[in-house]
Amino acid sequence: MALVGHFPFVPKLRAVTRELWVIEKTPLEGDFMEAESEQLLPHADVVGITGTAFTNHTIERVLDLCNRSAYVVILGGTTHYGVSAISGVKVTDSESVLRCVSQGATFRQIKGLRLLTMEK
Repeated sequence: MALVGHFPFVPKLRAVTRELWVIEKTPLEGDFMEAESEQLLPHADVVGITGTAFTNHTIERVLDLCNRSAYVVILGGTTHYGVSAISGVKVTDSESVLRCVSQGATFRQIKGLRLLTMEK
């Protein structure tokens, strides 16, 4: 399994996966440098990609490197043709979300959200 982007749930995922490659522009300990994606992504059977790959214009290259039979998930509020699933959130209580965000809450502290995954 490969993740393009270091997510807060990486430690939990490492505990339940046989092998996890985290590819990051600014790698933390145990992560791989972005340049290593060319060697890793073609061999991953499951790939999670940060939605930021759309805004930093790396999504096409990352998808090109993925094995065509891989299960590809975009994590975040964006979607793209050719991915198997997208994960994000739905605002269920906008007043709570606005209050939390205006107070500088981290994602995990925001109340009024529902986690979603949509599959093909």
